[in-house]
Amino acid sequence: MSRSFKPVKQGSFKKRLMKSIPFYFLGIPGLAYLFINNYMPLPGLVLAFKKYSAKKGIFGSDWKGLENFRYLFDTPDAWIITRNTILYNVAFIVIGTALAIFVAIILSELRTKVKNVYQSVIILPHMISMVIVSYLVFGFLSTENGFINNSILRLLGKEPVSWYMEKKYWPFILVFVHCWKGVGYSCIIYLSSILGIDRSLYEAAAIDGAGKVKQIFTITLPLLKPTIIMMALLAVGRIFYSDFGLFYQVPQNMGALLSVTNTIDTYVFRGLTTLGNITLSAAAGFYQSMIGFILVLGSNLLVRQIDPDSALF
Repeated sequence: MSRSFKPVKQGSFKKRLMKSIPFYFLGIPGLAYLFINNYMPLPGLVLAFKKYSAKKGIFGSDWKGLENFRYLFDTPDAWIITRNTILYNVAFIVIGTALAIFVAIILSELRTKVKNVYQSVIILPHMISMVIVSYLVFGFLSTENGFINNSILRLLGKEPVSWYMEKKYWPFILVFVHCWKGVGYSCIIYLSSILGIDRSLYEAAAIDGAGKVKQIFTITLPLLKPTIIMMALLAVGRIFYSDFGLFYQVPQNMGALLSVTNTIDTYVFRGLTTLGNITLSAAAGFYQSMIGFILVLGSNLLVRQIDPDSALF
């Protein structure tokens, strides 16, 4: 049985448009930020293939082909910075996601009046500047006046540790600092998804005799799967990027730690400060963007083959 649809009157369309104008104005700052930071720099990508001259400008400079990329990969540190960038980000994705889900589940089970206080305390580290975080870490790890050397190790009868000279500790320190700072923000997304689950499912499971742990594994985690996959795919897209503050400021730019703290971003920054090579930075940024784009497409294709309903597109 066919239905007849009445055409939308022009007057009603104009009326709805007029009502929506305030919302369009509210979106202008966000759109302006997106355009200035994400779209205006796009023409500068040609610098990755040029020998930049300030006199000739970006588009007037001579073409250099793939020489900038060759320089990036011919350096002896190319393998080290690529390895560090990838492995740290894999650890951040796996450990950070697990901790964020764990914290979100705990917060969702709280029924006390101070639940909002707990949420605020957990998200507070995300609001702290990485410069402040670097000083907090230094306060704990300083060889002479650090809390760990002067309080914990001294009570245990252990010798002080030169934390900023011992590179074996820093993979664990950097992962810990990243998770401490970022888990509170990430858990908000998972917490909102958990709170959106129909509570009658848990009530039915409790009637059937399922405890809290079984409810988590049979209800919460399966229904969180689309959110987990979406967040993981977005994180995979930036697996070739690193938190500059975490890898540069927290280790205090110590040369003894470069083999475990140097990433693509910090390497490019050090190259710019010593060589002033703008085209090298452009080549590294182009390389990171293309690899991230390919990884997102590949990961999404893999997810679509396994579970089409959980794919982003």
